[in-house]
Amino acid sequence: MKKTSVSMILGIFLFALIFWLSGCSQPGETTAEGHRRHIRNARINQQELNQDIDKALLFDSPSKLSDKRIP
Repeated sequence: MKKTSVSMILGIFLFALIFWLSGCSQPGETTAEGHRRHIRNARINQQELNQDIDKALLFDSPSKLSDKRIP
Protein backbone atom coordinates (compact mmCIF):
# COMPACT_ATOMS: atom_id res chain seq x y z
CA MET A 1 0.00 0.00 0.00
CA LYS A 2 2.80 2.40 0.94
CA LYS A 3 4.80 1.53 -2.18
CA THR A 4 1.78 2.27 -4.40
CA SER A 5 1.18 5.64 -2.74
CA VAL A 6 4.83 6.64 -3.10
CA SER A 7 4.83 5.54 -6.75
CA MET A 8 1.63 7.52 -7.42
CA ILE A 9 3.01 10.68 -5.79
CA LEU A 10 6.31 10.31 -7.64
CA GLY A 11 4.46 9.80 -10.94
CA ILE A 12 2.33 12.91 -10.42
CA PHE A 13 5.41 14.91 -9.46
CA LEU A 14 7.32 13.79 -12.56
CA PHE A 15 4.32 14.50 -14.78
CA ALA A 16 4.03 18.05 -13.37
CA LEU A 17 7.79 18.55 -13.68
CA ILE A 18 7.74 17.54 -17.36
CA PHE A 19 4.93 20.00 -18.12
CA TRP A 20 6.63 22.76 -16.16
CA LEU A 21 9.95 22.28 -17.94
CA SER A 22 8.46 21.86 -21.40
CA GLY A 23 6.94 25.32 -21.21
CA CYS A 24 3.35 24.44 -21.85
CA SER A 25 2.23 27.79 -20.42
CA GLN A 26 1.81 30.69 -22.80
CA PRO A 27 3.64 34.00 -22.44
CA GLY A 28 1.75 36.81 -20.80
CA GLU A 29 0.56 40.06 -22.28
CA THR A 30 2.93 43.01 -22.18
CA THR A 31 1.86 46.37 -20.79
CA ALA A 32 1.87 47.93 -24.26
CA GLU A 33 -0.31 45.15 -25.69
CA GLY A 34 -2.79 45.55 -22.84
CA HIS A 35 -2.90 49.31 -23.38
CA ARG A 36 -3.51 48.88 -27.13
CA ARG A 37 -6.27 46.35 -26.41
CA HIS A 38 -7.99 48.73 -23.99
CA ILE A 39 -7.80 51.61 -26.47
CA ARG A 40 -9.20 49.41 -29.25
CA ASN A 41 -12.08 48.21 -27.05
CA ALA A 42 -12.92 51.78 -26.04
CA ARG A 43 -12.89 52.89 -29.71
CA ILE A 44 -15.16 50.02 -30.77
CA ASN A 45 -17.55 50.69 -27.88
CA GLN A 46 -17.71 54.38 -28.85
CA GLN A 47 -18.47 53.50 -32.50
CA GLU A 48 -21.23 51.09 -31.46
CA LEU A 49 -22.72 53.70 -29.11
CA ASN A 50 -22.76 56.26 -31.94
CA GLN A 51 -24.46 53.76 -34.25
CA ASP A 52 -27.10 53.00 -31.61
CA ILE A 53 -27.79 56.71 -31.03
CA ASP A 54 -28.07 57.33 -34.79
CA LYS A 55 -30.50 54.43 -35.11
CA ALA A 56 -32.60 55.71 -32.18
CA LEU A 57 -32.73 59.25 -33.61
CA LEU A 58 -33.41 57.88 -37.14
CA PHE A 59 -30.21 59.36 -38.59
CA ASP A 60 -29.04 56.02 -39.94
CA SER A 61 -31.06 56.11 -43.18
CA PRO A 62 -31.58 58.92 -45.66
CA SER A 63 -34.82 60.86 -45.45
CA LYS A 64 -37.59 59.96 -47.86
CA LEU A 65 -39.05 63.45 -47.66
CA SER A 66 -39.01 65.52 -50.82
CA ASP A 67 -36.77 68.52 -51.04
CA LYS A 68 -39.35 70.25 -53.31
CA ARG A 69 -42.00 72.60 -51.97
CA ILE A 70 -45.58 71.69 -52.65
CA PRO A 71 -47.68 74.82 -53.50
